[in-house]
Amino acid sequence: MKYLLQVDFPYNGPFGDKFFIEMKGLAEDIATEKGLISKIWTENEATQEAGGIYVFDNLDDANRYLAKHTQRLESFGFTNIKAKIFKINEALSQLTKATI
Repeated sequence: MKYLLQVDFPYNGPFGDKFFIEMKGLAEDIATEKGLISKIWTENEATQEAGGIYVFDNLDDANRYLAKHTQRLESFGFTNIKAKIFKINEALSQLTKATI
């Protein structure tokens, strides 16, 4: 069973290429997380939000990472962090072209 973790929070920039430059080191660190299959980085300059969609190969690692990442975001000064964990229905997801 695979799990999706959705995280978003208010973020006032930078966005785009500057976001990449600022977050590259963090992305490299996240890539080493136990149980992580992938992360999609999200940003919306119009609504001043950022976050990510993560796929984990088990619920324990998804929960562990959520606690770690929430603490990290709060240490950076972010508030109003929203997060949800969902089971992934792999059969339906494959029918709609998901790569899991």
